[in-house]
Amino acid sequence: MTHSEISHHRLVAQKLYKTSSCLPQEIVKHFGAMQAQDYAMAKWAIGSRCDFSEKEIEEAINSGQIVRTHILRPTWHFVSAEDIYWMMDLSAPQVKRFTASAAKKFGYDDKKLNQTNNSIEKLLTGNNHLTRNEIMQELGITKTGSDDFLSAAIMMNAELDGLVCNGKMKGKQITYALLEERVPKPKTKLTKEEALAKLAQRYFESHGPATVSDFSWWSGFPPTICQKTVNAIELQLNHVTIDNLEYWFKKDGFDADVFRESVHFLPAFDEILISYKTREASFNTEHQSKVFTNNGIFKPIILENGKVIGIWKRTVKKDHVKIETEFFKETESSKKEILFEGIKSFETYLETKIIIE
Repeated sequence: MTHSEISHHRLVAQKLYKTSSCLPQEIVKHFGAMQAQDYAMAKWAIGSRCDFSEKEIEEAINSGQIVRTHILRPTWHFVSAEDIYWMMDLSAPQVKRFTASAAKKFGYDDKKLNQTNNSIEKLLTGNNHLTRNEIMQELGITKTGSDDFLSAAIMMNAELDGLVCNGKMKGKQITYALLEERVPKPKTKLTKEEALAKLAQRYFESHGPATVSDFSWWSGFPPTICQKTVNAIELQLNHVTIDNLEYWFKKDGFDADVFRESVHFLPAFDEILISYKTREASFNTEHQSKVFTNNGIFKPIILENGKVIGIWKRTVKKDHVKIETEFFKETESSKKEILFEGIKSFETYLETKIIIE
């Protein structure tokens, strides 16, 4: 394997060739966790890897087969119902450091947060699904500013304590529900070492070839812990050294015959970029400022044969969706027609007509 081939192998590992017909929750389980702060685009991250519509994927979320919560790093992720408890047990202590610091700025110490959790539990018991604003109103907490940092810290703390997760959508509004009413709690628990090993294997099988530094970035765990974990499971993985870096990937390797010409219109914050500490395998660094900003805002990308060649955005209209594109290099009209074939899967997913402008 050469460095230039990494992006091709990642396409396979990340199921962007759609080599199997997976349910939405199976896609999420394959990844372990999929970043999901942009809810609409995060659903497309799942949809771009399976043959299900947006409505069907939202139903999997509404029914609790896919859970949306804060996990791994202090941001939203999709996690399968099968994985939510062991993964939360593993990562919540490290993420809670961020929420505890934020809450203390508003006078909320651990005791007060626990009291607030008790009140939230009473509000949501009985499969009540309430928006954050509705919960805050019931708690008598008014907004502290345009960004409402206090309510965000309170709800994130409740998520990390395993109390709540996202509930059913209320129109276009996100709600919260009790996690144990959405997903029954398992009778057995993994040790921290077992959970780390499971997380690492899931990451490298779904994101590989990737480095220990990539896994550390994605998981939120320190490089020393990640290296120790990889050492413990190295017999379950393959690896190759490129430019003095070790890249780890699934044991059975990759079939070169699956590589073919491909174009993908992928969402903002897609795992194909967000899940790696360094991303040179996917695009020329000269285009970095167009792909993502210094403060971590990622754009929807156009991927050709594993390489980012442009960005796109969608605007929802009454009877169609408008797509605007920006290619990094001059592209002939005939080439654009070929590239635009890649947007047809998005049209099928939306079940809405798409107009490219």
